[in-house]
Amino acid sequence: MALNRLDLNLLHVFDTIFREGSLTRAAHSLHLTQPAVSHSLARLREHFDDPLFTRQGNQMVPTPLARRFAESMRPGLTQIQSAVNQFHAFDPANQRKTYSLALRDILESTFLPQLMPRLDSYPDIEIVSQRIARRDMETMLAAGKLDFAVDVLLPISNQTSHELLRKDRLVVIARAAAPSDEPRALSMTEYLQAQHVLVSSRADGPGIEDFELSRLGVQRKIRLRCQHYYAACRVVENTNLLLTMPETYARIISKHARVDIMTPPVELPGIDVHLYWHKPYEKEPALIWFRDQLHAVAGDY
Repeated sequence: MALNRLDLNLLHVFDTIFREGSLTRAAHSLHLTQPAVSHSLARLREHFDDPLFTRQGNQMVPTPLARRFAESMRPGLTQIQSAVNQFHAFDPANQRKTYSLALRDILESTFLPQLMPRLDSYPDIEIVSQRIARRDMETMLAAGKLDFAVDVLLPISNQTSHELLRKDRLVVIARAAAPSDEPRALSMTEYLQAQHVLVSSRADGPGIEDFELSRLGVQRKIRLRCQHYYAACRVVENTNLLLTMPETYARIISKHARVDIMTPPVELPGIDVHLYWHKPYEKEPALIWFRDQLHAVAGDY
């Protein structure tokens, strides 16, 4: 297994197959044909005397040897890529690039409609948005399966960088009564007498607004728990239920739905939206350029 007998380009192929879990997706990412990727994998298998990846359904699953090799090899490959990229500017008008983003549903609704028009001039720039478990965020950033994640402030290691993208606040929406350009203040009596929708991926437990209400010694009535703000807004539009939600998305919804935006009866915690990325990649010109695009989008609100 001497290094001088191994084509270093094969390491890039190995890493891409490992990240993508598919020869087809790896070929697309590498801008190669699938037979070319298969040929490279055959050479790697011969070199390591190991299958490296086995097919399980539509996935190429790494063998134990491949997992050990990926863990040992990736830091060095990342350093080489970063060193090379420092000397090459990124031109989005003439280079093909796929960016992978982790966005929760409400952030998809606020970021993507603003982001994609900015990319109209760059037809070879592709965006993949996905929802991931927060516990997997750092691992996926380090593995190159994600370029960026956008989320609330989370505990992270020193291998992950982050910065504030946008501050948001919570408002209350209700079925429209009298249209108004400015949100009216909702009294505590009105808030507590009403029934509420709570948006959460969990089947039980309080929302962030409930912690503040609990501190004041009061409790609201949750009539419906659901997973997505869009569904919750549609429910509010057709019932007397109230929904407490981020103002940015409430403004978007109010353009197309018959709802009023109101100020909560008590000051609630703000929502800080942060951008996350893997620190060793942060000097890559393509990632610097895209980070600038995300900041520009965040500033549009």
